[in-house]
Amino acid sequence: MKVAIVTGASSGIGLAIVKVLLKNKYKVYGFARDFSKTEFENSRFIKVVCDITKTSILEEKVKYIIDVEKEIGMLVNNAGVGYFGPHEEINTKKLHEMIATNLEAPVILTHLLLRNLKNNFGYIINISSITAKKSSPIGCAYSATKAGLSHFSESLFDETRKAGVKVITIHPDMTKTNFYANANFREGDLEESYITGECVANAVDMVLNQREGTVLTDITIRPQKHMITKTSIKK
Repeated sequence: MKVAIVTGASSGIGLAIVKVLLKNKYKVYGFARDFSKTEFENSRFIKVVCDITKTSILEEKVKYIIDVEKEIGMLVNNAGVGYFGPHEEINTKKLHEMIATNLEAPVILTHLLLRNLKNNFGYIINISSITAKKSSPIGCAYSATKAGLSHFSESLFDETRKAGVKVITIHPDMTKTNFYANANFREGDLEESYITGECVANAVDMVLNQREGTVLTDITIRPQKHMITKTSIKK
């Protein structure tokens, strides 16, 4: 049975991707800090409680999976965190959390799993952000981490394509999830002003069902309308 590892799998985009992978006959190890609010259950969905910014613990968990499973065919680097505002107002702890979660952990996970993915002609799917492709005045550090992830993906594909590894970067725009809990804005109220986790998961489904030899390396998903709702930051 094909095996996938998905980070940020407890809700939102990550959980939607888990469901698509299950539909495509994968066994999924989902990583998240907390699954207490995740009601979804499936015999092929193994919940792994792990803070992916704790490198030694992450490495231990992944090496265990490698020892147990022989056909690891996919890594989805989905976990992400964003703090927004003038750069000088974002404290160093939050800056470090964004760098560690959005960029460092995907690079380390890829390092740990790359040989297995090469052996299985596997997929690496990195969930970046539309902000990786444009200026983000109140999200300088966040957009930098996502731009770094996108560039890593592009270079990694060129490095590993001869080995049969498919590296895909997905750039979602405003998505209706709990991601904006740390921001003073969120998606608009109209359905046309946001995408959903299922929209991103459907893109993953499309990636998996391409003819052999075709790779969709860069996917951008945007809502039809651009609307932002101002909110208060939750403490």
